[in-house]
Amino acid sequence: MRAIHAHPFRPKMVGAGMIGPQNSAVKTSLGPLLNGFVNYEYWVPVPSMMFPGVQEFLSIYRARAADAGVDLLGHYMAPLAYAQMQVLAQAVEATGGLDDTALSTFARDATFNTVMGDVEFGTNGEWAQPRVLQVQFQGIAGHDADHFKDGSRQVVVSPGALASGRLIFPYAEAL
Repeated sequence: MRAIHAHPFRPKMVGAGMIGPQNSAVKTSLGPLLNGFVNYEYWVPVPSMMFPGVQEFLSIYRARAADAGVDLLGHYMAPLAYAQMQVLAQAVEATGGLDDTALSTFARDATFNTVMGDVEFGTNGEWAQPRVLQVQFQGIAGHDADHFKDGSRQVVVSPGALASGRLIFPYAEAL
């Protein structure tokens, strides 16, 4: 990120599946260098992601994470991991056990209510509706974690049903 900012070349778009920018410490360290980059997330605090139960879950999780001195923002992996456990718990309760065949048969046709919204699985076991978010960092002016607490600086640009804003394109216009 530092290299691309230092170089005069400006590609049309920058980003992809970068691991790291989801982490609070990395976000605050890079600050404005993130502007214009597009990357994946699993959950961000935007209105389209405020599913039933997510705020209650995050309140408890964030308090525990703060006490442990980890996960400053408290939303990179926690909602997804909790939703995965909710899916498993609902399937085990519905089938009455841990039999793989019964669980997978049930999961193919079930709708699971989770903190990530309703989850259904497709033919090959993937999510029926795409849920990995593509976000673009926009308008970051400093290195404060508050930039990332309300979703206004990490704009969901895809999938469309969950979008919270528009992609600034080309990349140079987001700087």
